[in-house]
Amino acid sequence: MPYQNITASLSAADIQEIKAAFATIEAKLPFLVTLSAEERRNLFKMGDKSKPAKAAVDS
Repeated sequence: MPYQNITASLSAADIQEIKAAFATIEAKLPFLVTLSAEERRNLFKMGDKSKPAKAAVDS
């Protein structure tokens, strides 16, 4: 479903620059890992019940 109030267009050169920027980021951060779908499902989620605990840690 496209948004009516957003118009965007990228030139081929812009797309290449964006891809190069992502490649640079991946090269600079080699410690990042790719999680499988199963691993993502098993991660803890932040829900309404978790917010008070997070607020206590942040303060």
